[in-house]
Amino acid sequence: MAEHPEASQQEEQPGDPSPELFDPKTMRKSKPGFKRLFLTISVLLSFLSGVPFFLKSIEIYRSPIPFTEMDTLSNSIDSHPLIFSCRFHVVFVDFDSREVSVDKLAFSVLENMRKLSSSENVCGSCGNNYSVSVTIESGGDCKESGDVEAAKLWKCGRIKEGNLEEMLKDDERFDEYLNEVLGGDEEGSGKVYRVVVVSKDEEIRAVVGKNRHAWIVGRVSEVDEAVEMVAEVFVKFFVNGGTRNGSIHSEFMPVGADGRIVLSFNLLNADPRDWVYDWNFQEIDEILLAPIIRTLAPLANISTESQVLYHTPMSSFANWDKEKESYIFRTKDLPFFVNSNEWHLDTSIAAGGRSNILQFVVYVPSANECPLMLQLPNGEISMTNGFISPMWGGVVVWNPPRCARDSGGSHLRKKISPQDLEKVFEVFLGQLRQIFGLNSGSLYHDASTTFTLLSTGKGFTEWEMDFLSRQHTCYNLLQCGTTLGSLSRLVQSLPRMIIKDEIGKQVKFSLEAAKVARSNASYGISDASAVSSREARILAEDAFFHPSMMSVSYYSFEHCFAVYSPFFLPVSMHIILAVLREFRRYKQESAKHRAWRVIDSRNA
Repeated sequence: MAEHPEASQQEEQPGDPSPELFDPKTMRKSKPGFKRLFLTISVLLSFLSGVPFFLKSIEIYRSPIPFTEMDTLSNSIDSHPLIFSCRFHVVFVDFDSREVSVDKLAFSVLENMRKLSSSENVCGSCGNNYSVSVTIESGGDCKESGDVEAAKLWKCGRIKEGNLEEMLKDDERFDEYLNEVLGGDEEGSGKVYRVVVVSKDEEIRAVVGKNRHAWIVGRVSEVDEAVEMVAEVFVKFFVNGGTRNGSIHSEFMPVGADGRIVLSFNLLNADPRDWVYDWNFQEIDEILLAPIIRTLAPLANISTESQVLYHTPMSSFANWDKEKESYIFRTKDLPFFVNSNEWHLDTSIAAGGRSNILQFVVYVPSANECPLMLQLPNGEISMTNGFISPMWGGVVVWNPPRCARDSGGSHLRKKISPQDLEKVFEVFLGQLRQIFGLNSGSLYHDASTTFTLLSTGKGFTEWEMDFLSRQHTCYNLLQCGTTLGSLSRLVQSLPRMIIKDEIGKQVKFSLEAAKVARSNASYGISDASAVSSREARILAEDAFFHPSMMSVSYYSFEHCFAVYSPFFLPVSMHIILAVLREFRRYKQESAKHRAWRVIDSRNA
């Protein structure tokens, strides 16, 4: 049946391209819809909206820490050694001021001190940051030069108010008199180290007192000789603390990282079948140890404890010496003297964590090794009959009275007499001084002069405490800077480490204490510097070893990803792939529609 020509013309509307030009695979007449794309993007956005809540739930709290200040402190302490400000004053008594110029004397003292001092700035020393003043007192008149403020502290003519001739015969009396004359003047005016030179017709004597003064008495024929001796006193004692090199090594810094020292005193009875000895430690603690602890308070928080042990033989053997009628143990036997298997000394409950314990042992030998004596390398018997071990403590061998090899012994408990106990603790005091890096002798022999050093019942003189305070300030700040520098590098390398507010406050207060210590050092206030530096070190150590930080110090981002990826990675991958797939479909359908529009526009 033939198709009607009019019907065919009605089906083909004007403007439509011929059917031969339309390809359904590459073209479409209708515009693609947004519904599927909108739904997939909505699902993706709803998933992404939960990301902030998820990140908030796994957020690691980090208190703000001043990394720049921490690194600056660590670098500055290493590159710029801590130097203290020191003030020195020389008083020449009965010298003719018309023949000697005070300005030249001050310059000569400075020059001699520079010759004796180290050319490099040593941490904890005075370096070149010191001043020298000179006063010449003659016939009631005084001439001053140099540091006028320090020189004015000396009241002209006051030293001769008492019987100077009689007092100079007794060093202890003259030392007390000088302290009475000068002590009130120095309160609130800073620390001034003073040397008094008295011209007198007798042999030259140089004495260093218990406080911050010394005196030289005798026939000082030449002023240059007096100036050299004065410079030696200033540098070797008031600056270097009586040590040979003017510094203390780290093995003579017995203060723990928490600023504490526990002095543990142990009475060891080697064999209680021979005799058993006890002691009245409480009385010794109150009378002898309490002043020492108060003196060392700027350096450390010191506590004491005691115990009595039995069946504690030494691990080395002693040989009988017929000539000395004693059992002898030599210095080569000292490493084997302490019997760590039988001497249960580490029983302290007062010290824990980073505290340091110093053991002081009184060893009572058995009848089979009594009397027991220590022989020195030169063949002589030790006067103290004891020895020290740096950072550990000291040992004193105490032989009971009427000690004999064939004595039957007694099982009755006896007490060490107060006289013997006082002698033992005097030895312990000397050992404690050596553990802190100081000399324990009363004489200091130089190439040309012998200096007499007065001792004090407090164990440490004021100028020795100044020296120890300067050295410990330097050591504490160095340890503080090292610890804070390590903490800064650790925290920055582990971004997932928890930093609580307590740690941030400890770091802040540590930096402030270190700043105060350095400020006090610039003014020469050594005891306050030691206290502040100790506080800075304690806070830095507490921050570094804080338990909340160390428990998650290795909680890295990789660990977090490994924990949460099994929950969120499969879902997120499907959603992302669906959005990409739908977006790609929409682009393809839009391209088909544009192709149809091009053909349609050509045929229009």
